[in-house]
Amino acid sequence: MPSLVRWLEPQHAERADLAIIIVSLNVKELLCANLEALFRSEGTISAEVFVIDNGSQDGTQASLTAFPLVTTILNAKNLGFGGANEQGFQRANARHVLLLNPDMRIDPDSLQKTVEYLDAHPDVGVLSGRLRKEDGSVLQSVRRFPDVWSQLCILLKIPHLFPKINQHYLYADFSYEREQSVDSVRGSYFAIQERAWRTLGGLDPRYFIWFEEVDYCRQVKNRGWKVMHVPSITATDYVGRYFRQRSRIWAQWYFSQSMVKYFAKWEPWWQATLLATVRPFALLMAVGADVVQNIRSN
Repeated sequence: MPSLVRWLEPQHAERADLAIIIVSLNVKELLCANLEALFRSEGTISAEVFVIDNGSQDGTQASLTAFPLVTTILNAKNLGFGGANEQGFQRANARHVLLLNPDMRIDPDSLQKTVEYLDAHPDVGVLSGRLRKEDGSVLQSVRRFPDVWSQLCILLKIPHLFPKINQHYLYADFSYEREQSVDSVRGSYFAIQERAWRTLGGLDPRYFIWFEEVDYCRQVKNRGWKVMHVPSITATDYVGRYFRQRSRIWAQWYFSQSMVKYFAKWEPWWQATLLATVRPFALLMAVGADVVQNIRSN
């Protein structure tokens, strides 16, 4: 029988091999299933786990009492993805860090393989694995760094008319079966090398949600480290169950806001200005879509 990962108790003095940080909001059932899968992980590493709850109203906080090995941080309000993760970074007492979405289900050997890979490849700053959807199909989780034209298309919903227009940005021809260096990976399984997070810190808190993992990958690559897709590390991603509870205007507001912030930070001034100018039209389109959906549902 394989050995299980050794989980360290909250406020432990020992330095763990891996700190797992989960930011959660109103996805109690998926979060509990995620934690149950975590604690069945196989391997010889030591690990600690943090759950930062961003003000859930679905009984999440009470359900966490069933997991005494979890360090819980209960926020009275939603601090966003970057802000809540920073709370975990500040408490982490481990070599490497894994940011894990609450609606994930990792495979038993994923944590062990993640630590082994980061230990063996000190030139890798961030890695993610081969993620699959709930139906077992491959989730397209690798992207090239965004350019202003691909993001303009997204704001104006042009891919709805011309589905292939953003294939370059979406890395449509990417082989998910091959280990390779990439620009950026999805933040739902986002492992950070010790040297990288000790140097760069956590995610940029200017992003409430969206683009923070792209920003971090860009920081990593600017420092000369690699961002890797490692297909031997696998997990199921239930793909944004929380966002299905929110309106289109809510999602479009924060997505487009983060997009403008990203381009203001990394690209020439005119690109952020162009996106900021188009942003109100994108928000109006989202309002219209919400109105149509409400009419159809009533």
